[in-house]
Amino acid sequence: MSEPVPVAVPRKGRPLEAVLERIAAVGPEDRLDGLADRVSNTLRYEKAVTKGRVDAEDGPYDRLAEYSDPNDPRNPEFTLLRDDRDGKPRRIVFDAATVDLGEVTLKLVGREEPFRALRTHEFALGFDSADLVLEEVVGIRPGGLGQIADINERIDPVDTDVRVVNGLGDTVYHTLMGRPEGFEPGTDLDRGFVTGYEGPLCISPRYERLVTAVLGTDALEGVEFVYPNADEEEEAAIARTGLGVYLTVTGSTAREHELAVGEHLFPSETVLMRNAAERDPRVERALDAIAVESPSSEIRV
Repeated sequence: MSEPVPVAVPRKGRPLEAVLERIAAVGPEDRLDGLADRVSNTLRYEKAVTKGRVDAEDGPYDRLAEYSDPNDPRNPEFTLLRDDRDGKPRRIVFDAATVDLGEVTLKLVGREEPFRALRTHEFALGFDSADLVLEEVVGIRPGGLGQIADINERIDPVDTDVRVVNGLGDTVYHTLMGRPEGFEPGTDLDRGFVTGYEGPLCISPRYERLVTAVLGTDALEGVEFVYPNADEEEEAAIARTGLGVYLTVTGSTAREHELAVGEHLFPSETVLMRNAAERDPRVERALDAIAVESPSSEIRV
């Protein structure tokens, strides 16, 4: 087995599952499907334990020893972290796995913030949420941003060497939603509507910069960002406000709050990234192996 190329990946959740599915899709071995299933099933169980939906018979250290096999690098390793929720419960998350893709071997390394690990040149390649790129380095302009393929053009090269290669297609959307009685029948709830709108727009506080980048400063003239109250569901807060942006797959729960679902403003999906300053033949071979066509536009850099 050749010396593996380190790749930063999320430690848990939908983005990690998307990465494992991509690796399984491009890999020559059936065992990579088994790796993806094993890691995903383990972490879903651990999430259920952390949230109190399942009572584990063994303690976290016993489960950690059962899951990990440090003697075989092809088997996944897990680690224990403190969760951010009240009481700081311990949660088992993904740590590392080595995968042989034929032309190149990768070592997937779990990181809490893969994007930032690439920014500091700790890794040449990594996967993370496109949202984090928008929240941290995408420039704010008068016009909005609508697709993954446009991200790199808005990254200041002085700010970071990280560039997006392509998306993985595990798409949910930042979606415009509103209370129907707040606008005329037949109105298209889209970017054009926001441009002519003045008043409150309900969003999650963490997404203020992202929403500004996605809609553009021109559309947000006369708009005031407001936020859900503590312990208030975001869709309920949007219904109370009249208009808002919410991260959703289908918008089905929005209808429970009698909200109209408008334009999908921006895809929130996992993206493959590279630090463009880190040039190495092994990195190029790794990119050739994993940067396959996806539902998103490819942006090879």
